Amino acid sequence: MNNEQGWLNIYKPRGISSFNVVYKIKKKFNLKKIGHGGTLDPLAEGVLPVAIGKTTKLIPFINKDIKEYEFTIKWCEQTSTDDSEGEVIARSSKIPSPLEITNQILKMKGNLLQKPPYASAVKINGKKAYKLLREKKTFEIKDKLVFIDEVSLLSSYTQTSKFFIRCGKGFYIRSFARDLGAKLSTKAHIISLKRIKVGKFEAKSANLLDDLLNIRQRLFEFRGFHSSSSMLDDILAYEIDDEKDITSISQGKSIKLDIKKLIKPPLDLTDEKIIFLTVRKNVVSFGKLSGDLFKPNKVLL
Repeated sequence: MNNEQGWLNIYKPRGISSFNVVYKIKKKFNLKKIGHGGTLDPLAEGVLPVAIGKTTKLIPFINKDIKEYEFTIKWCEQTSTDDSEGEVIARSSKIPSPLEITNQILKMKGNLLQKPPYASAVKINGKKAYKLLREKKTFEIKDKLVFIDEVSLLSSYTQTSKFFIRCGKGFYIRSFARDLGAKLSTKAHIISLKRIKVGKFEAKSANLLDDLLNIRQRLFEFRGFHSSSSMLDDILAYEIDDEKDITSISQGKSIKLDIKKLIKPPLDLTDEKIIFLTVRKNVVSFGKLSGDLFKPNKVLL
């Protein structure tokens, strides 16, 4: 089995795109396959999960995870990009009070509709929105259903306020700032954004990009390198050690599992559930469990 797979928890600095972070790591370690979960804007910093090798097939599971951010909003100005990179397109003289802000964000929880920023990677008829914006084309972006678990005001000054938010997949902090400004009868945009958590990936245990690029040992000997299953949050896993089963899985065949050996088995196994098969803590396949029969959806061998 190819063991060159796993996760890196990288702290993306400001001023570099998520794509460039991945490119630098790929070039440094001469990797064939690499990808990242949850794009961060160049002006944003923080946790960027990076998948190595066949672990890239697990990125969709990371993207579903709850994410946490700290960010600062500047009041009285709206920009073309909803952050400090864009041009100011509207102004207001109203600065909301901490009480007004707190009262409003208390209403902004649970599932809600959100319009992504015009300067985003959302596709409009196959073309990315930010490219259409650069070309000064007129276009509309549809609202998307997003989720806020928690939002709180951390501090407030004359023209800026700092927030914490815990939110779900596809949530745009820039859109939140724009919409909050509108609800408070003013204008607003993001001036700083830090992602502090994505599932099990946390800022406090993330590796600085420069530190990683300066190491001399092999990537897989690096202390910040994690097995493909260890960073998946709240999963149903099964460790296999039978060579016949490993061969069957590599051929995309179904195998029978001993339900008693499931790692963290759920109370109810009546519904078909996604299960991850592991060998030495690396995911080799994921698929559906029907009774005691595992049917692979994807094979990572």
